Amino acid sequence: MDTITNLIWHDGKLFGIAWSAWKIVGWLGNAVFFSRFFVQWYATEKKKQVVVPQAFWWLSLIGTFVLLCYGVFYLHDSVVIFAYAFTWIPYVRNIIIHRRHKAAHTDCPGCGQKIPPQANYCPNCGGKVA
Repeated sequence: MDTITNLIWHDGKLFGIAWSAWKIVGWLGNAVFFSRFFVQWYATEKKKQVVVPQAFWWLSLIGTFVLLCYGVFYLHDSVVIFAYAFTWIPYVRNIIIHRRHKAAHTDCPGCGQKIPPQANYCPNCGGKVA
């Protein structure tokens, strides 16, 4: 039992890590960034085709911002700072593209369901779109 306890808590460290508020911020950033994997996997399995939902890009953006703050304010490590300094650009762009695409969908006059932009026929009811 003492061996297990020593693996978990030893010399004032939990799992061998000296915890601080910034260390928690760093791990939180990692957790948010890693959670994108599950969001994308779930969306893809649900549709049975490769899907990158908007939540993936939001988690990417939030995780990047938190990890950038961790690198700037705690680590002061140029490698970590550079790794996250510019990755937010495509994430923001993909969020904008997603929102524009979603806003471009219109309602089908026949069934009332959302239809893709430039569609000639409703994929739900088959009705012709004006």
